[in-house]
Amino acid sequence: MAGKKMTKQERSWVLYDVGNSAFVMLSTALIPVYFSSLAEPGSSVVVAWGYAETVASLLLALLMPFLGSLADLKGNKKKFLIGFIGTGAVACAALGIPQTALLFLIIYVVSSVMLNGSMVFYDAFLVDATTEDRYDEVSSSGYAWGYIGSCIPFILCLAVVLGGGVIGIDMAMGMKIAFAITALWWVAFSVPLIRDVHQTHFKPREKHLFASTFKGLWRTLKNIAHDKRLLMFMIAFFFYIDGVHTIIKMSTSYGTDLGIDSTQLVLALLVTQFVAFPSAIAYGHLSKRFGTKKMLLIAVFAYLCITLFAAFFLKSALEFWILAICVGLFQGGIQALSRSEFGKLIPKDNANEYYGFFDIFGKYAAVMGTFLVSVFTQITGNASIGVLSIAALFVVGFVLLWRMPEEA
Repeated sequence: MAGKKMTKQERSWVLYDVGNSAFVMLSTALIPVYFSSLAEPGSSVVVAWGYAETVASLLLALLMPFLGSLADLKGNKKKFLIGFIGTGAVACAALGIPQTALLFLIIYVVSSVMLNGSMVFYDAFLVDATTEDRYDEVSSSGYAWGYIGSCIPFILCLAVVLGGGVIGIDMAMGMKIAFAITALWWVAFSVPLIRDVHQTHFKPREKHLFASTFKGLWRTLKNIAHDKRLLMFMIAFFFYIDGVHTIIKMSTSYGTDLGIDSTQLVLALLVTQFVAFPSAIAYGHLSKRFGTKKMLLIAVFAYLCITLFAAFFLKSALEFWILAICVGLFQGGIQALSRSEFGKLIPKDNANEYYGFFDIFGKYAAVMGTFLVSVFTQITGNASIGVLSIAALFVVGFVLLWRMPEEA
């Protein structure tokens, strides 16, 4: 990255994005396609996948504020991170075992909860890995290198899944190998973070652990409610990140329902990663010149346009490629700057606790988004109507973010 050279702690923090993004990429591109091969003939992949993502998001949103509060205690953040990574990687590798759609979805929900739970602790480690004036750049670098780094294991997975027939490997065996590759990659790139980044901000331990934890959560809720700038940002984030997560999670299943060839879907999403790499880094630098809020407003408006395009014009592989490139231009920026902006607004000693609530807003939004898409698709029989239902959320998010008070 340009400017000041990254420290060892910053590089190690960034590398975890490289590790976990491999599973994110696999779950966005190949896993829904593989799930469709396990699903009952005639059933809607969008509906089933949407409900599974809803359950995973709901479980995570319920767990993370409490676990985040416990992780804020000295020495706990890294223990929770290791536990979630280990459990998630095992579940990821185990996805190749089920032969039925229901069992596959259950294991997927476990792996998804563990992955996204580890991300809460990882996000909170940002305040330990670097200084506040570098939050935007380091956070953007994490997403950027995550996008480009995830392409390496994903291309290997594509080779064994799509090209395995040349050496006698069918799709089912290819997916088993792909799940194992992804799990190993995830674990390998978690090592630098675990080894080099240490919890420097923490709460003192109290005698009555669980009672003090619940009191701390209530105190944090009141602090959020009384901080108008933080509250406005979190509510705006709730709405606009809903659409972002829904597009990420449902794009492949939506394309499948439209009859777009699975190879075209996967390759288009791979292009998204390459486009997102320089775009995310650029967003980190542009935020220093134009301000984080202004860059977020641009990204939210762009996502509104992307949603309308998907609902009204997405009919073929060509349109899906256009959509994938447009998403790549703004996906990393909106996520990275949201993460870093939140870090600037919160007390550092309670970072996990606050990021737990941040995750509630993000994951309950994801519950609403995937649920809306599934319900409207099921009611109307038209997946385009389901996609269109989330456009209003970008509008609300944009207005709330625009009205958020400037820094005093």
